[in-house]
Amino acid sequence: MADSEDHVTIPAFSTLLQMDPYLKTYEKDFKRRYELLQKQLFQLEQAEGGFDQFTRSYNAFGVQRRPDNSLFFQEWAPAAEALFLAGDFNGWNKFSHPYTKKEFGKWELILPPKYDKTAAVDHNTKLKVVVHTIEGERLYRISPWAKYVTRDEKSVIYDWVHYDPPHPYIHIHPRPKKPSSLRIYEAHVGIASPEPKIASYTNFTVNVLPRIKDLGYNCIQLMAVMEHAYYASFGYQITSFFAASSRYGTPDELKQLIDVAHSMGIVVLLDVVHSHASKNTEDGLNRFDGSDSCFFHSPPRGVHSLWDSRLFNYSSWEVLRFLLSNLRWWMEEYRFDGFRFDGITSMLYHHHGIGVGFSGDYSEYFGLQVDEDSLLYLMLANHVLHTLYPDCITVAEDVSGIPALCRGVEEGGLGFDYRLAMAIPDKWIQILKELKDEDWDIGNIIYTLTNRRYGEKCIAYAESHDQALVGDKTLAFWLMDKEMYTNMSSMIPMTAVIDRGMQLHKMIRLLTHSLGGEGYLNFIGNEFGHPEWLDFPRAGNDQSYHYARRQFDLLDVEHLRYNQLYAFDRDMNRTEDKYGWLAASPAFVSSRHEQDKVIVFDRANVLFIFNFHPSKSFQDYRVAVGAPGKYKIKLDSDAAQYGGHGRLNNNTEFFTEAQPLNGRNHSIQVYIPCRTAIVLANEEIDYCY
Repeated sequence: MADSEDHVTIPAFSTLLQMDPYLKTYEKDFKRRYELLQKQLFQLEQAEGGFDQFTRSYNAFGVQRRPDNSLFFQEWAPAAEALFLAGDFNGWNKFSHPYTKKEFGKWELILPPKYDKTAAVDHNTKLKVVVHTIEGERLYRISPWAKYVTRDEKSVIYDWVHYDPPHPYIHIHPRPKKPSSLRIYEAHVGIASPEPKIASYTNFTVNVLPRIKDLGYNCIQLMAVMEHAYYASFGYQITSFFAASSRYGTPDELKQLIDVAHSMGIVVLLDVVHSHASKNTEDGLNRFDGSDSCFFHSPPRGVHSLWDSRLFNYSSWEVLRFLLSNLRWWMEEYRFDGFRFDGITSMLYHHHGIGVGFSGDYSEYFGLQVDEDSLLYLMLANHVLHTLYPDCITVAEDVSGIPALCRGVEEGGLGFDYRLAMAIPDKWIQILKELKDEDWDIGNIIYTLTNRRYGEKCIAYAESHDQALVGDKTLAFWLMDKEMYTNMSSMIPMTAVIDRGMQLHKMIRLLTHSLGGEGYLNFIGNEFGHPEWLDFPRAGNDQSYHYARRQFDLLDVEHLRYNQLYAFDRDMNRTEDKYGWLAASPAFVSSRHEQDKVIVFDRANVLFIFNFHPSKSFQDYRVAVGAPGKYKIKLDSDAAQYGGHGRLNNNTEFFTEAQPLNGRNHSIQVYIPCRTAIVLANEEIDYCY
């Protein structure tokens, strides 16, 4: 961790503007954003002693046990008339333990230790903040800073539980270094079991982490960890921002999960939702102090009409304290390695992206429609995280395409490391839904996969959790849903549907992996073509867990073809790990042949050849090569172990000829069967990267 928190350096706008001269028109906007950040950092320095101290406010708010075992309670409730603490410790007496009002809307209470010198509130006992409003209401609230909340089986409302174990989990393993090639396994702890129930952190640690390691992913993105009262919200309606969801187990069990992942060299990202919050009042942030504007803007600005949720007031000092400390808490207490920020588009614009189509015109990203309070918060969050944790990884989910999202704050950018390439999965779904194989527009596919801002890293993915949810279809479902339950056995000949589905599933994922970005993401189970969608228990399905699970047990049935798709995904990642194309410059596409349905490109001195034609194979097909030398096949989607037809001899050596082709000085001739992708590496190059 960094020892200092020096202000960001002199603006480097010239670099950004040289890369994209069209941004010159908006140079003043970038400078203003940078100056606002500098002003905010200066104010933090003056008022709080700097952002290091400010972002450790989880050590001062909620409940803190002091060295003498007294307990210090602090809350921010500016509109409250009075605050009291009630719980198991005082027989739920609503008046015996009042908070003392302090300046700036803060309230404090100190509980001395018991006669035996132990803390007045025992580990695992329940508490409530009792809020008296000016209107005379008495409200029972959970502290916004609560570290653990649980729900009784028959209850709807969550309870604040004092979590102070006598022997807390101590992390053993150091954080792994930031991967140069980011291969993300997007996962949800609760569904990570074949059993129709909510799975646990421990199940994930014991049964899922080894699979992720075997598959060659070096990063896990955990969804739905921040506590959410409604399971079917997929973790996107947060009620307790500092609490790891108790439905999967204890905070210590989550810490162990992350520690074990670190021991495997895997970094772990948290799916963080700072774009909005649940409207729940009794177990959420909404109306914590009885007002409509504590933590949030007053309606209508403070309500998201489509999500039915509350929107933070990012201009509020105490909201900044809460959210920035929240990021720091997950980094320090649980040792996450970074964050995937959800719903960035909603934050960046006053219209939240509702009813707005982004054309890419730069005027859409500047001006009055931009919520600069939110934008400044994201700049501040990235600056704090990357200053304190140089290896921290931040990923933005944004559909608007705002420029400089992944440029440094010193350039007036937002400071993210990666953005999700959200157009790619939409393109694949559109193709599979609307076009026959022979009508695929190869040029349009290449354009979608390569159309990204230069100098801003992208995470490419063919499908994520969005495509797995009920109401949509995964790639495997679009390709094979009619026969996945009957014809996936390798003991019977492949039908035309299964054959097509198996081959295209591999090719689509490899093309996305190698051409679409500087990182790659897969959603849990999709690597082996999970045969069912994802649907959480809800009234509409009789609260069933049947579809809220991942059937890893299918991989243990040797004669089912799911393990063939699994093996290809594993070897695709392992091949990338060896040759490092994700960490390399964007690919050089030498061929995009519409009639042949052939795509050829090289990246990191690795040659990729795809033949998407449904029936035509090509003998002695000449393809362009960047680096001269001897090439061999390193990955072959047609290999028998991947459910292919075994038409290639992977021991064949290919020698380049000094025959220029398609912008390259050398070329080779290869055999490319229909619906096959092959990866060739130059045997005469040292690929250490």
